[in-house]
Amino acid sequence: DTEFLRDKVPMTKEEVREISLCKLGLTPDAVLYDVGSGTGSIAVEAAKLSDTIQVYAIEKKETAQKLIRENCRKFGICNVSMIGGEAPEILSGLQTPTHAFIGGSSGNLRQILKTLYQKNSRMRVVVNVISLETLSEVTAMLSELPVAGEEVIQVAVSRSKQAGNYHLMQAENPVYIISFCFRGSV
Repeated sequence: DTEFLRDKVPMTKEEVREISLCKLGLTPDAVLYDVGSGTGSIAVEAAKLSDTIQVYAIEKKETAQKLIRENCRKFGICNVSMIGGEAPEILSGLQTPTHAFIGGSSGNLRQILKTLYQKNSRMRVVVNVISLETLSEVTAMLSELPVAGEEVIQVAVSRSKQAGNYHLMQAENPVYIISFCFRGSV
């Protein structure tokens, strides 16, 4: 985590990143949309898995777009395309995805999921959420869209902080990781 340039832009923390990437199950020929890319930590880590993976880091905030570009340069990543704009509208002209990670949706989660389904009705999707309202929205969408293999896990990470001669555990926000595959039309 300390290697990524952050400024004040949200970032998926290391432990959550690793679980999320595992749940994505990326293949060497994957086309990944990282929606709400933030600092680009997921995009960079996914791109590092194979130089044949094509990653689209989708981000609407200019400060975050700059950080994504800087982090890609810092890590020597060439297979990430920074796409500036708001999903789902910005997704229309992009290559068809095989996988999608949603780390931020700016209130457009329902439309983003429907657009992803229209682009590829057999793709793998992972959504990270921290609020109960968004968790509720995602789980409701799981009953509306044809999905298979849905899984919801909650991850709570604590890190030690030194306080004098003692080490105290300080909790990070718990994160819900929802993963599933679209299973085509019903």
